[in-house]
Amino acid sequence: MVTSATGNTEEDSDFHPGVSPERAAAAEGDGERSSWTPNNSSEDSLMVLGTQRRDAGLTLLELVVASTMLLILATMALPMARVKIKRDREIELRRALREMRRAIDRYKDTADRGLLEVKAESEGYPESLEVLIEGVHLAGKAGRKVRFLRRIPVDPMTGRADWNFRCVKDPPDSRFWCGDNVFDVSSRSIGEALDGSRYQDW
Repeated sequence: MVTSATGNTEEDSDFHPGVSPERAAAAEGDGERSSWTPNNSSEDSLMVLGTQRRDAGLTLLELVVASTMLLILATMALPMARVKIKRDREIELRRALREMRRAIDRYKDTADRGLLEVKAESEGYPESLEVLIEGVHLAGKAGRKVRFLRRIPVDPMTGRADWNFRCVKDPPDSRFWCGDNVFDVSSRSIGEALDGSRYQDW
Protein backbone atom coordinates (compact mmCIF):
# COMPACT_ATOMS: atom_id res chain seq x y z
CA MET A 1 0.00 0.00 0.00
CA VAL A 2 1.28 3.48 -0.89
CA THR A 3 0.26 6.73 0.83
CA SER A 4 -0.20 9.61 -1.53
CA ALA A 5 0.61 13.22 -0.78
CA THR A 6 -3.04 13.89 -0.08
CA GLY A 7 -3.17 11.16 2.53
CA ASN A 8 -5.12 8.67 0.41
CA THR A 9 -3.94 5.10 0.15
CA GLU A 10 -3.84 3.01 -3.03
CA GLU A 11 -3.15 -0.63 -3.74
CA ASP A 12 0.30 -1.38 -5.13
CA SER A 13 -1.22 -3.14 -8.10
CA ASP A 14 -3.17 -0.02 -9.08
CA PHE A 15 -0.24 2.30 -8.80
CA HIS A 16 1.58 3.01 -12.07
CA PRO A 17 4.01 5.92 -11.75
CA GLY A 18 3.91 8.16 -14.80
CA VAL A 19 1.07 6.16 -16.42
CA SER A 20 -2.45 7.46 -16.68
CA PRO A 21 -5.26 5.34 -15.20
CA GLU A 22 -6.76 4.83 -18.69
CA ARG A 23 -3.55 3.39 -20.13
CA ALA A 24 -3.09 1.21 -17.07
CA ALA A 25 -6.61 -0.19 -17.49
CA ALA A 26 -5.92 -0.84 -21.17
CA ALA A 27 -2.72 -2.66 -20.27
CA GLU A 28 -4.58 -4.83 -17.78
CA GLY A 29 -7.19 -5.61 -20.44
CA ASP A 30 -4.44 -6.67 -22.83
CA GLY A 31 -3.06 -8.93 -20.17
CA GLU A 32 -6.41 -10.60 -19.71
CA ARG A 33 -6.76 -11.14 -23.47
CA SER A 34 -3.26 -12.54 -23.75
CA SER A 35 -4.13 -15.15 -21.12
CA TRP A 36 -6.41 -16.87 -23.72
CA THR A 37 -3.65 -17.23 -26.27
CA PRO A 38 -2.72 -20.85 -25.36
CA ASN A 39 -6.32 -21.98 -25.76
CA ASN A 40 -6.62 -20.26 -29.12
CA SER A 41 -3.38 -21.87 -30.30
CA SER A 42 -4.66 -25.30 -29.31
CA GLU A 43 -7.86 -24.79 -31.28
CA ASP A 44 -5.89 -23.62 -34.32
CA SER A 45 -3.66 -26.70 -34.10
CA LEU A 46 -6.69 -28.99 -34.00
CA MET A 47 -8.20 -27.24 -37.00
CA VAL A 48 -4.96 -27.61 -39.00
CA LEU A 49 -4.68 -31.29 -38.05
CA GLY A 50 -8.27 -31.91 -39.11
CA THR A 51 -7.67 -30.17 -42.43
CA GLN A 52 -4.55 -32.28 -43.06
CA ARG A 53 -6.48 -35.46 -42.36
CA ARG A 54 -9.26 -34.42 -44.76
CA ASP A 55 -6.65 -33.57 -47.41
CA ALA A 56 -5.03 -36.96 -46.94
CA GLY A 57 -8.41 -38.65 -47.32
CA LEU A 58 -9.18 -36.72 -50.50
CA THR A 59 -5.75 -37.55 -51.91
CA LEU A 60 -6.34 -41.29 -51.37
CA LEU A 61 -9.79 -41.06 -52.96
CA GLU A 62 -8.40 -39.20 -55.96
CA LEU A 63 -5.69 -41.85 -56.34
CA VAL A 64 -8.28 -44.65 -56.36
CA VAL A 65 -10.44 -42.81 -58.92
CA ALA A 66 -7.44 -42.07 -61.18
CA SER A 67 -6.27 -45.70 -61.02
CA THR A 68 -9.75 -46.94 -61.92
CA MET A 69 -9.95 -44.59 -64.89
CA LEU A 70 -6.52 -45.67 -66.14
CA LEU A 71 -7.54 -49.32 -65.88
CA ILE A 72 -10.70 -48.68 -67.88
CA LEU A 73 -8.79 -46.77 -70.57
CA ALA A 74 -6.16 -49.52 -70.81
CA THR A 75 -8.89 -52.16 -71.16
CA MET A 76 -10.47 -50.18 -73.99
CA ALA A 77 -7.16 -49.44 -75.74
CA LEU A 78 -5.93 -53.06 -75.85
CA PRO A 79 -8.56 -54.38 -78.33
CA MET A 80 -8.13 -51.27 -80.47
CA ALA A 81 -4.37 -51.84 -80.63
CA ARG A 82 -4.90 -55.46 -81.66
CA VAL A 83 -7.29 -54.44 -84.43
CA LYS A 84 -4.81 -51.87 -85.72
CA ILE A 85 -1.99 -54.42 -85.81
CA LYS A 86 -4.21 -56.87 -87.68
CA ARG A 87 -5.35 -54.21 -90.15
CA ASP A 88 -1.74 -53.22 -90.85
CA ARG A 89 -0.87 -56.85 -91.59
CA GLU A 90 -3.82 -57.17 -93.92
CA ILE A 91 -2.68 -54.10 -95.83
CA GLU A 92 0.79 -55.61 -96.12
CA LEU A 93 -0.66 -58.93 -97.32
CA ARG A 94 -2.69 -57.25 -100.06
CA ARG A 95 0.39 -55.33 -101.16
CA ALA A 96 2.47 -58.51 -101.36
CA LEU A 97 -0.20 -60.37 -103.36
CA ARG A 98 -0.59 -57.43 -105.72
CA GLU A 99 3.19 -57.26 -106.29
CA MET A 100 3.48 -60.96 -107.18
CA ARG A 101 0.37 -61.01 -109.37
CA ARG A 102 1.56 -58.03 -111.35
CA ALA A 103 4.91 -59.73 -111.89
CA ILE A 104 3.11 -62.87 -113.14
CA ASP A 105 0.94 -60.80 -115.48
CA ARG A 106 3.96 -58.98 -116.93
CA TYR A 107 5.67 -62.31 -117.51
CA LYS A 108 2.60 -63.68 -119.26
CA ASP A 109 2.24 -60.57 -121.43
CA THR A 110 5.91 -60.64 -122.43
CA ALA A 111 5.72 -64.37 -123.22
CA ASP A 112 2.56 -63.94 -125.34
CA ARG A 113 4.40 -61.39 -127.48
CA GLY A 114 7.10 -63.97 -128.18
CA LEU A 115 9.82 -62.07 -126.37
CA LEU A 116 10.68 -64.86 -123.91
CA GLU A 117 12.05 -68.33 -124.25
CA VAL A 118 9.41 -70.39 -122.49
CA LYS A 119 8.36 -74.02 -122.43
CA ALA A 120 5.22 -74.98 -124.29
CA GLU A 121 3.68 -76.76 -121.29
CA SER A 122 3.99 -73.62 -119.17
CA GLU A 123 1.27 -71.92 -121.26
CA GLY A 124 3.20 -68.66 -121.00
CA TYR A 125 3.23 -68.54 -117.19
CA PRO A 126 6.33 -68.81 -114.98
CA GLU A 127 7.23 -72.23 -113.65
CA SER A 128 7.88 -70.76 -110.20
CA LEU A 129 8.34 -67.46 -108.41
CA GLU A 130 12.09 -67.99 -108.45
CA VAL A 131 12.00 -67.71 -112.27
CA LEU A 132 10.66 -64.18 -111.91
CA ILE A 133 13.62 -63.29 -109.67
CA GLU A 134 16.39 -65.09 -111.54
CA GLY A 135 15.19 -63.79 -114.89
CA VAL A 136 14.35 -65.31 -118.28
CA HIS A 137 16.36 -65.18 -121.50
CA LEU A 138 14.97 -62.94 -124.19
CA ALA A 139 14.15 -64.75 -127.42
CA GLY A 140 16.80 -64.18 -130.07
CA LYS A 141 19.06 -62.20 -127.73
CA ALA A 142 21.63 -64.50 -126.25
CA GLY A 143 22.96 -63.56 -122.84
CA ARG A 144 20.18 -61.10 -122.11
CA LYS A 145 17.69 -61.70 -119.33
CA VAL A 146 14.68 -59.86 -118.03
CA ARG A 147 13.58 -60.00 -114.39
CA PHE A 148 10.06 -59.36 -113.15
CA LEU A 149 10.40 -59.56 -109.34
CA ARG A 150 13.10 -58.31 -106.99
CA ARG A 151 12.33 -60.74 -104.18
CA ILE A 152 9.65 -63.06 -102.89
CA PRO A 153 7.64 -61.13 -100.29
CA VAL A 154 7.12 -62.49 -96.80
CA ASP A 155 3.58 -63.42 -95.88
CA PRO A 156 2.81 -61.16 -92.89
CA MET A 157 0.26 -63.68 -91.60
CA THR A 158 2.69 -66.60 -91.44
CA GLY A 159 6.01 -64.76 -91.24
CA ARG A 160 7.46 -66.84 -94.08
CA ALA A 161 8.07 -66.31 -97.79
CA ASP A 162 5.94 -69.37 -98.51
CA TRP A 163 2.76 -69.14 -100.61
CA ASN A 164 0.06 -71.31 -102.10
CA PHE A 165 0.19 -71.65 -105.89
CA ARG A 166 -2.44 -72.36 -108.49
CA CYS A 167 -1.80 -73.29 -112.11
CA VAL A 168 -4.00 -72.58 -115.10
CA LYS A 169 -5.90 -75.86 -115.04
CA ASP A 170 -6.54 -75.85 -111.29
CA PRO A 171 -10.10 -74.94 -110.23
CA PRO A 172 -10.47 -71.53 -108.48
CA ASP A 173 -11.04 -73.09 -105.03
CA SER A 174 -8.26 -75.67 -105.37
CA ARG A 175 -5.84 -76.06 -102.46
CA PHE A 176 -3.49 -78.27 -104.46
CA TRP A 177 -1.03 -77.12 -107.07
CA CYS A 178 -0.60 -79.05 -110.31
CA GLY A 179 3.05 -77.96 -110.51
CA ASP A 180 3.11 -77.00 -114.20
CA ASN A 181 3.09 -73.22 -113.83
CA VAL A 182 2.22 -70.41 -111.46
CA PHE A 183 -1.04 -68.81 -112.53
CA ASP A 184 -1.93 -67.30 -109.15
CA VAL A 185 -0.69 -67.07 -105.56
CA SER A 186 -2.44 -66.89 -102.19
CA SER A 187 -1.63 -66.92 -98.49
CA ARG A 188 -1.17 -70.18 -96.60
CA SER A 189 -2.83 -68.66 -93.54
CA ILE A 190 -6.24 -70.09 -92.62
CA GLY A 191 -6.97 -67.10 -90.41
CA GLU A 192 -10.04 -64.91 -90.71
CA ALA A 193 -9.81 -61.29 -91.80
CA LEU A 194 -11.54 -58.33 -90.21
CA ASP A 195 -14.20 -58.42 -92.93
CA GLY A 196 -14.99 -62.08 -92.23
CA SER A 197 -13.21 -63.52 -95.26
CA ARG A 198 -10.27 -65.95 -95.10
CA TYR A 199 -6.78 -64.90 -96.06
CA GLN A 200 -6.22 -67.94 -98.24
CA ASP A 201 -9.16 -66.83 -100.40
CA TRP A 202 -7.76 -63.40 -101.16
